[in-house]
Amino acid sequence: MQLPEITTRLLGAKKEKGLSFTDIGKALGRDEVWVAAVFYRQASASLDEARKIVDLLGLPAELSEALTEFPTKGLGPLVPTDPLVYRFYEIMQVYGMPLKAVIHEKFGDGIMSAIDFTLHVEKEEHPGGDRVKVIMSGKFLPYKKW
Repeated sequence: MQLPEITTRLLGAKKEKGLSFTDIGKALGRDEVWVAAVFYRQASASLDEARKIVDLLGLPAELSEALTEFPTKGLGPLVPTDPLVYRFYEIMQVYGMPLKAVIHEKFGDGIMSAIDFTLHVEKEEHPGGDRVKVIMSGKFLPYKKW
């Protein structure tokens, strides 16, 4: 995956400063996943948030404005090749239709918003090996009849 130049700079400065996405999120009052989305240009920051990010990372102030631009979202039209990202694609290939059926049974005909949405990642310790817990919460949007 080809990363935008700004992403490379942000990630390099984050590593150099020894910061985590959690650290940056706490400084901003935001979730770590949202911060990572800004770094990877899947979300945009307010000018104040962008200034805090570049200041915290010791980057030039002029980078702030770039973080406020509306990003082009998505991974592209191809099947993802990164193994971790691919697993989410695979999960949707295997469980997408069952998940859709259960959501429709509980809510009716509609979709889950990816705009009015939160995403959290938690680590669950488990004797058989630590587990990744992904919590997605999106507003239900029923299809309208006209």
